[in-house]
Formats: sequence, C-alpha cells, structure tokens
Amino acid sequence: MSLIQVLPLAIVMIAGPQILSPIFLATSEKWRANSAAYVLGALLSISLVVVVAYFLGSSLGGGGSLLGASAKQLLYVVVLVLLLYAAVNTYRTRNVSEPPAWMGKLTAATPRFSFRLGFLLLGFFPTDIVTSMSVGTYLAANGDSVADAAGFVLLTLFILALPSLGVLALGERAESALPEIRDWMSDNSWIISEAVIALFVVLTLQNLLG
Repeated sequence: MSLIQVLPLAIVMIAGPQILSPIFLATSEKWRANSAAYVLGALLSISLVVVVAYFLGSSLGGGGSLLGASAKQLLYVVVLVLLLYAAVNTYRTRNVSEPPAWMGKLTAATPRFSFRLGFLLLGFFPTDIVTSMSVGTYLAANGDSVADAAGFVLLTLFILALPSLGVLALGERAESALPEIRDWMSDNSWIISEAVIALFVVLTLQNLLG
C-alpha cells in the first residue's frame, strides 16, 4: 500500500481514545513498561484482524471461487461498505468529546492492564476493526501479499508510541505539552477521521469503477 493510503488509515486507527490512552500512560508511574505493553497489545490485535480479513477475502476471491470474475469487485464493495460504516459511526459519536471515566485511572495503570487496553482498543474498537478489515480485504482484492500491510501496522504503532518517545526525548517539556495535545485530539479527532475515511472511499471507488 502506498503512503497516501497508509497514512490516512493509520490516523483513523489512532483518533480518539486510542491515542489519548498512550498520552495518559506516558505520564504514569511505570510509563516505559505501560507504553511498551500498550503498543505490543495493539500490534497483536491489529495484525490478527488484518490477517483474518485478508485470508477471508482471498478465499472469497480465489480462482476456485463460485463468484468467478466478479469476486474482486465484490471485495471492493465490502471495503466500501466498511468505510461508510466507519464514517457514519465517527459522525454519530462526534460530540462525545469527554474521555471515558476509566481513562482517569491510567496514571496508575499496570503493564498487564495496558496490554489488554491496547489489544482491545486497537483490535476491537468499532472504527478500528472496520479499518483493519478494510486493509485486509483491500489487499486481497488487489492480489497483494498480506505482508504489504506491514507499513500500515508499523505506522500506526509508531504514532501510538509518540507520546512515550516524546517523554523519553524531551522529559518534562513533553509532559507539560501532552495535556494540550490530548485536549486538541479529543476536540478534533472526528473531523480528521472523516476526512481521511473520505479519501480512502475515493480510492476504493476508483478501483471499483476503473
């Protein structure tokens, strides 16, 4: 997948509590272990969903498929439906600007809790599971290797690691800036998500109609 496709999808993946959580964890007592555990959990869950969606898409569109030549077009339709669902869900929840109550407990989180949080948020949060499934089915529809999803996964993980990397590099300056970044993301993440979902809808429509 090209950068123009990977970057927007990675931003959709982290918009919302997904990026707010590592910001809180970066200021927790065990911030190194918590941040690493969160990213590890995200790695496992994102990879799992992408691989499952890819192989389901590949089996649907394989040479022996009952769908024949229309299988590829059907997979693009599936991707399009998933993206439209993500857009509707993002718009519907746009006014939920306050972080969930459990986020206030992240400053006292443990690595085990952080791992579970990363696994569940990045793997099974509605917008994220739809986005990861879109990546897997998109690659299957194009006949690409599942390994081509590595850029999408790694970029998402890098963005999730930025709060802890910032604390590691900048120390107290990063800790003072993180709350401001958190508030901005909370207020504007839905607009960013809608914009990048729309971009990928356009790319999918081009492949479907081309």
